[in-house]
Amino acid sequence: MPIKITSLQDLKKIQKSIQEAAALQAAQLAAQLEQERRLAAQQNLFLKAVGAVKPIPDKRKAQLKKAQPLPVATQLHLDEQAVLVEAISDGFDASNLLETDETLSYRRQGIGIDVLRRLRKGEWSIQRQVDLHGLRSEAARDTLSGFIRDAQKHGIRCVRVVHGKGLSSPGKTPVLKGKVRNWLVQKNEVLAFVQARPIDGGAGALVVLLKPG
Repeated sequence: MPIKITSLQDLKKIQKSIQEAAALQAAQLAAQLEQERRLAAQQNLFLKAVGAVKPIPDKRKAQLKKAQPLPVATQLHLDEQAVLVEAISDGFDASNLLETDETLSYRRQGIGIDVLRRLRKGEWSIQRQVDLHGLRSEAARDTLSGFIRDAQKHGIRCVRVVHGKGLSSPGKTPVLKGKVRNWLVQKNEVLAFVQARPIDGGAGALVVLLKPG
């Protein structure tokens, strides 16, 4: 219902009422803003006092630990052992790859015959040796494979492999002599081998030339 203004006095009263309502509204808004500011300050003060927090784990759930990978050194050892097992086989027959001389020497494809001659003459100095004499077949195979890999890894070029003459074997038959030749032919590190000179072991040993490391 519109307000009826009949005099200047009525107009002043209306203006005063409007001003009072506006002042009241402004005061209420200011009070509301002040209250919100105080609440925000209290929250910030609480967070500063408490600091960073972590959720408490639920004990009803199983805490499963993730499987940790094997240490690098252990894994490397296992990998090398696996390579040793796969590298050479007892069932391999290298007889058709050996030279037809009386000592059954060997040279890899691409290696000249002069390499065997130089090996027989002892022109390469023997830098390291392994003695398989007295070992059982499986132990001798693994020992030889590890020895060849390690020697080539360290830059050794010429080695001696002692397999024995078989004098203490049943029937005086050299058990390891033929096997060692078969094993060496299967090793990628081996370029050639010959029977050792008498001074280096003769029929009981081989002189082996390896690839550069």
